[in-house]
Amino acid sequence: MANDVGVERQSPLGPAFQPGSHGNFADGAGVTLSETQPGSIVQVAAWPGAEKQMIAAIRSVTGLALPDGAGGGVMGDTKAAFGFAPGKFMAVDEAENLADSFAMTVTPQIGTVTDLSHGRTAIRIGGPKAKWVLAKFFAIDFSIAAFPLGAGRSTMHHDIFAQIQRTGADQFDVYVFRSFARSFWKALCHASEEVGYEVQ
Repeated sequence: MANDVGVERQSPLGPAFQPGSHGNFADGAGVTLSETQPGSIVQVAAWPGAEKQMIAAIRSVTGLALPDGAGGGVMGDTKAAFGFAPGKFMAVDEAENLADSFAMTVTPQIGTVTDLSHGRTAIRIGGPKAKWVLAKFFAIDFSIAAFPLGAGRSTMHHDIFAQIQRTGADQFDVYVFRSFARSFWKALCHASEEVGYEVQ
């Protein structure tokens, strides 16, 4: 995927990314793992009291209507957004330059815009055992009632900070620091071996 200066963006997963079937396939693949490589990953943070203005700015830029309050989220065909802490939101787009659009909409009185496109890696895990595998890493209730479709969470696995959005009934997008991505990917693959996993 090319960035705005025409340089090919390299995946940090490197040789650890091995497409195909792995692990115990006695009952088929329990999970599917992939790297989604969105063009834009942007964090916006509202100053205290400006949360509703930031939600309005997110709607103006992305067309996505976020629910009020931390943790809510919404998805479109090519975009997604979710709150992961009070006044803090992540917006993702398949296209590039989303940060520029936010910079023209979010005034200094509303909050801040941080382009994380080159600093985060997006890993998708889906399948009937996705919640079970993720529960090995994160002390989160992954049930649909506690973690609804579109919602986001911010958490840690040891020293690896992660932001997670539920993007399907049995599918989650996990955003981790690029420098930790290969290590996290290897751990995720290892944790998925006993249920069988497909890398796509």
